[in-house]
Amino acid sequence: MKLVCGVGVNDKTFPAKVGGKLTREYTLWSNMLNRCYSSAYHKFRPTYTECSLSEAFKHFSYFHRWVNSQIGFQSMEGGGAWALDKDLLVKGNKLYSEDTCVFVPQSINLLLIKRDADRGVSPIGVCWSEKHGCYRASCRVGGLKQHIGLYQTAEAAFSAYKLVKENEIKKRAKDYHHLLDPRVFEALPKYKVEIED
Repeated sequence: MKLVCGVGVNDKTFPAKVGGKLTREYTLWSNMLNRCYSSAYHKFRPTYTECSLSEAFKHFSYFHRWVNSQIGFQSMEGGGAWALDKDLLVKGNKLYSEDTCVFVPQSINLLLIKRDADRGVSPIGVCWSEKHGCYRASCRVGGLKQHIGLYQTAEAAFSAYKLVKENEIKKRAKDYHHLLDPRVFEALPKYKVEIED
């Protein structure tokens, strides 16, 4: 049996394609394997080099059953914008598993994603403003980039960003609470934005 990305086992219990189109289950599973085990993928996204799958998740039949039992997965029907998240419940987690993965709306997932390449050497949410000769804090609020303020130090700018960002995460949790996995709803208000993020 040929392994997917050298580790994934597709025992054909469930179809990978229906009507010539890859199923949502198989697409999620193969994308997850690719993120963890593809050296070509790691060249563009090196933050995934330390990621891996639990032994159970390496089997498509198990993952298929698991994913169909998860709150949020069915919300993806018809192209719904939800994402499989591995590190909301355990910040910094590198293991995709049945105990660490949950589905979150894409708008919330984007709030939690680090963008190291975009910001350079400044803390998250902070950049140096040549025009003003100080640090600028900004954050996406309601999907739109919002200017928070100008500060003399990167730390002060980050503190302002942290307050806005954590409040936005809490607000989104309330907006979606009727759709969220209880574990997600419990974790979001506790989420802390750190200067190392």
